[in-house]
Amino acid sequence: MDKIRTELSINTEVIEKMAEIAAKEVEGVIGLSKKAYDLRGAVKSQKAFKGVKIEEVNGAVKIKVYITVDESAHVKEVAEKVQENIKDRVQTMAGTAVTQINVVVADIKFGVANKED
Repeated sequence: MDKIRTELSINTEVIEKMAEIAAKEVEGVIGLSKKAYDLRGAVKSQKAFKGVKIEEVNGAVKIKVYITVDESAHVKEVAEKVQENIKDRVQTMAGTAVTQINVVVADIKFGVANKED
């Protein structure tokens, strides 16, 4: 009996969503920054910046996430936990190798009791 060959393809927008959810799960993260620092890229793509950028390289992904943290957060610890959580989630859920995760602390919020949606 012949084996059926199947191929799985996951849209980068799905991986962006996985990374977004994983980042928001980390204590100290209020949400993702909606600020687009690369205005040329934002104008070219003509889509709203979501706080996560995905780059595919030879079947693996590089992820850049822009987070907003709570004023009481230990920024370095939060950033490291965000990296770990994103890598674990994306590799487990998508089966896609993650070669690099860059976390940019783009904003800090003062006096916020709950995370933003």
